[in-house]
Amino acid sequence: MQTELSNTLGVEHAVFGFTPFPAVAAAITRAGGFGVLGAVRYNAPDELARDLDWMQEHTEGLPYGLDVVMPAKKVEGVTEADVEAMIPESHRQFVADLLAKYEVPQLAEGEATGWRITGWMEQVARSQLDVAFDYPIKLLASALGAPPPDVIQRAHNHDILVAALAGSPRHALHHKAAGIDIVVAQGYEAGGHTGEIATMVLTPEVVAAVDPLPVLAAGGIGTGAQIAAGLALGAQGVWLGSIWLTTEEAELHSRRLTAKLLAAGPGDTVRSRALTGKPARQLRTAWTDAWDDPSGLGPLPMPLQGLLVAEANSRIQRYETEPLLGTPVGQIVGRMNRERSVQAVFDDLIRGFERAIDRIDRIAGRSQQ
Repeated sequence: MQTELSNTLGVEHAVFGFTPFPAVAAAITRAGGFGVLGAVRYNAPDELARDLDWMQEHTEGLPYGLDVVMPAKKVEGVTEADVEAMIPESHRQFVADLLAKYEVPQLAEGEATGWRITGWMEQVARSQLDVAFDYPIKLLASALGAPPPDVIQRAHNHDILVAALAGSPRHALHHKAAGIDIVVAQGYEAGGHTGEIATMVLTPEVVAAVDPLPVLAAGGIGTGAQIAAGLALGAQGVWLGSIWLTTEEAELHSRRLTAKLLAAGPGDTVRSRALTGKPARQLRTAWTDAWDDPSGLGPLPMPLQGLLVAEANSRIQRYETEPLLGTPVGQIVGRMNRERSVQAVFDDLIRGFERAIDRIDRIAGRSQQ
């Protein structure tokens, strides 16, 4: 599964694996793909540095990247406290009532509230980059589109390629004009923040729009045949995220959540603003149902919603309150029905890719058999 882009980056397979877990990212790289560590959960620079040190020790000198959540426009002079003050009391009460309804215990005194979605804040994202540029990362990906021009230039000064996710050809053209190197065409089926155009439609549209920039197909991809389809549509690789959540190396720390993922079908996800304020595909739960109920208050815009629900999500995860327990995940969750190592997933992807190519060769009359 080699393309011009994979050869440029020095990886065996054009499979880019996004994950919030260092052990998974390192395993993807060791398996011949390109591991990309998500930085959104790191609130302190030393925490990110610790895990990048670990990545250095466990990637055998092979390439890997980092994904940040950073707005395209600079936001300065605004603190988290300033944003917290903008959250209506009615929404705080809505969260409190929902947690009380499902009898979710309080966190113990002094217990960490887990990661907060603050990567959109200028100082948080830039502090992450100050750390990242001290490491030999080969790719900087931006989940919210093209980062500010000075960040792109700084990455290029370190010989780091910049990728940006796009949900439409219009977004992709904006990224190209901003000077990024790779566009990730993320379809409606994807987990996390995603647009409204399906991967099969979006990928060739983006390929045509940003030519000659390389494009990665993303959204609903979790088999070798789907990788072959993405390359057939003009992509130079694929971007996979959800498929790694049920690997043995993943650090979900919740057997109940893992069980829910293994049991879920492709219809058990919902594109909801309940998590961050922007539409993000995730497991459908009583939590998402409550926020999406037309008779309710509805979610706040990003970043208010992420700050509002941070502690609540930590409590739900900590006590594994099953009706409310969920995670961002794509529609490929229906194929995530058993726990496997990252290497086993990769082996299956490669075998499926080879079978798909052989099948096309037979259809085209090129089979050697």
